[in-house]
Amino acid sequence: MTDFLLIVAVVVIAAFFWQLRQMAEMSRIFATKECQKQKVQLLAIAQETAKPSLGGSTGLTWKVKYLFEFSTDGINQYRGSLWMHGKKIQKVQWPIFPEPEWHDAPESRGSVGGGCGGGRGKSNCSSGGCK
Repeated sequence: MTDFLLIVAVVVIAAFFWQLRQMAEMSRIFATKECQKQKVQLLAIAQETAKPSLGGSTGLTWKVKYLFEFSTDGINQYRGSLWMHGKKIQKVQWPIFPEPEWHDAPESRGSVGGGCGGGRGKSNCSSGGCK
């Protein structure tokens, strides 16, 4: 009898883990699509909280909050939140952020480490270009 209960417990734990993994994949896909709609770059997504809950298609499910980071210009980072109940998106919260303007984003120039290089072998440190 204890073997049976142990097997049932392992199966239930595995099912809950599998459901969390499916929800994580769905949230990543949803966040990617939403960032494309907003014309921002998705940097990362991570699970912030997970609580067991009743509802959903299977009866027992999870209420999960995800935190996602995005950038509008390749320099600044912003954080939003995504709530799921089971496999359904409940709410997405975006922070206030400026409209993305990728053509105005600064370009990297110079040597590695933020030196005074002017690019393509030119150096403008001696001419006072990096003050």
